[in-house]
Amino acid sequence: MIRNEELLLRAVEPGDIDLLYDWENRMELWSVSNTLTPFSKAQLARYVKNASLDVFQTKQLRLMIDLNSAENGSTVGIIDMFDYDPYHNRAGVGIMINSKWRQKGFAASALSLFMEYVFKTLGLHQLYCNISESNIASIKLFESAGFRLVGVKQQWLKVGAIYEDELMYQCFKSDFC
Repeated sequence: MIRNEELLLRAVEPGDIDLLYDWENRMELWSVSNTLTPFSKAQLARYVKNASLDVFQTKQLRLMIDLNSAENGSTVGIIDMFDYDPYHNRAGVGIMINSKWRQKGFAASALSLFMEYVFKTLGLHQLYCNISESNIASIKLFESAGFRLVGVKQQWLKVGAIYEDELMYQCFKSDFC
């Protein structure tokens, strides 16, 4: 298992379907996940079933973020690796911490743990993320983890009736390790 003193990153289990159903269907999160329609429990059950496939087959990896304490093993969020390209050794990363667990340092801890895993175990050369210009918390999180702003997609994201810029960040293994 992937863990540090406070967190555990673990594979998605069938018992997580209700939690994923809740999180994936929160419309306020759709703008950061490029989602436009709700997910059914059947869709999520299929996803969980296929999550056991190798990362080289699916080109993605979703891990649940749990508190690493015997008395309170609560799931506080999820971290995703997507668009995995084994030839170029790169992938995208996204993270979501449930609202009641935010502002406690769990996102930074989970991201650091995840980066150590993908750089040292999976051998990735780089990670990237795309963040809406208005998502200040995510910008601060990724910048503090060593990600650097490398580009701006102007008026890229439609949010309600307006368009926002999307910022692209990268972090290289050599910057982290």
